[in-house]
Parts: sequence; C-alpha cells; structure tokens
Amino acid sequence: MILYPPAKINLGLNILAKRPDGYHEIETIISEIPVFDILEITQSQQDVFIQSGLILPKDEQPNLCQRAISLLRDLVDFPKVHIHLLKQIPVGAGLGGGSSDASYTLKGLNSIFGLGLTINQLENLAAKLGSDCPFFIQGGTQFAFGRGEQLQLLQKLNQKVQLVVCNPNIHLSTKNAYALVKAHGNNNNLPEAMAKKRYEKLTNDFEAPIFNLHPSIEIIKNQLIELGAVHASLSGSGSSVYGIFEEDQKINIPSEFERYVVYNGAWQL
Repeated sequence: MILYPPAKINLGLNILAKRPDGYHEIETIISEIPVFDILEITQSQQDVFIQSGLILPKDEQPNLCQRAISLLRDLVDFPKVHIHLLKQIPVGAGLGGGSSDASYTLKGLNSIFGLGLTINQLENLAAKLGSDCPFFIQGGTQFAFGRGEQLQLLQKLNQKVQLVVCNPNIHLSTKNAYALVKAHGNNNNLPEAMAKKRYEKLTNDFEAPIFNLHPSIEIIKNQLIELGAVHASLSGSGSSVYGIFEEDQKINIPSEFERYVVYNGAWQL
C-alpha cells in the first residue's frame, strides 16, 4: 500500500493556559495543504523501517512511524511490516509532517490488515503519539482545542485562493517554542473569524518570540504581505510561513525568494 501523508498549516493559533500535565491549552484551525510525504507499507518477515529523501534530525527516539507500529501492536496483533518513508515535507517546520506520517501509518495498518478500528479509536491512539496526530486521521479543515487533540470538523468556505508556503530551512523544536511563549487566556473564536474572513483575528502566538529569535522568518512574512497576500502567518511553531492570495491575483515572486517556496498554487479555503 502506498499512502500520501499531507502537510498542514495553522489558521491562527492561540495559547490560552498552561495545563497541570505540562501541556498548553490551545485553540487553532488546522487545514491540509497539497504537500506530501510518500509512505509505502508492505507485509514482511520482520519489522523494517527505511527513510529516504529529506534528512531527519538524529535523536534517541524511534521514528514516529515506528512508534505508531509499536503502539498499535500493544492493542492488536498483526504481521510484521516493511515501511519506506520518502520524506518531502520540511522537518521542524510547523507543517506537521511527522505527525501526518504517524497517523497515516496507523490508518494504513488498519486498512491493510482489516483491524476494524474506528475513526475515534484511531484518533485516541494518534493522540498518544503527538498533539497534531489526531487531526490527520480525518484531515480536511478542523478546529483543534484542548492540547490540540480535541477536534471539530469545519466546513470549508469553498473559496478558491492561491497559497504560497515558504520554509527558510530553520529547524525549530515545538517544545522549545512553547518555552518562549506566555499563555494569555484570550479566545478569538477562530472558527467564526475564518467564516467571516476576519484575517486579523487569525493570529499566531508563536510569531513574536519566534520572530525575535529568528528575524529572517519575519522578513519572509513581510515579503509575502508586500507581494499582496490578504493574510500571511507563521504555521504552528514555525519555521514555515504561508501567504493566502486572491484567486486571480498576480504573484510576482522575486528570484531570490523562490528558494524558500515549498508550495505555490491553487488551494481551497
């Protein structure tokens, strides 16, 4: 089975409070974008994980795909598998690539071996792997709250726009980013803001500390605004920045800026 785990962007991200469990209470709108990793899962004589494409940072933890296999095997028995992950979504970039890979591993195994897990069961399993992971079980556009694992499916606005996603190739740790922010308790009602296209309310609380740490990321956001974006923002805890443009708007991306562009094309808000 070959799967295509997608990336995501955050349309606003508010950090409301620090939780007793060490996580933060947040609200955000998460939406899939057409940037993909490629995940191949086949039955094997032993568990094998191979990764190619973009290089992942080395640490002591198994890859999230491997952790997904172990987590699922603790719940139900299934044959050994060979997994090949072709990494194309930038890493440490606020685009959710690792979370998407993990969730698509759970979905793929459930489908290949007919394990019969429901969407709710898969989301609960995914939540044990990371706060962004449950979103990718159903994908689309969802309002995420709690620590990000509580989800509400949202209707898209059916508005065709152009999307430009830029990555400055700066790896940012989500854990370190959270250490830089202060919870403010302000709820901007992001679903209503998006429905009314009140872009000024789709703010990201990570922007100020991340821009202070890496001014070059703020420069990219400002360049997108100068190019005519109706809305531009950091995605997640960064480092990627996206710009939303009107469907018929002409975007003249300067040649020196093109090296940052991960995606430039049609999208549906």
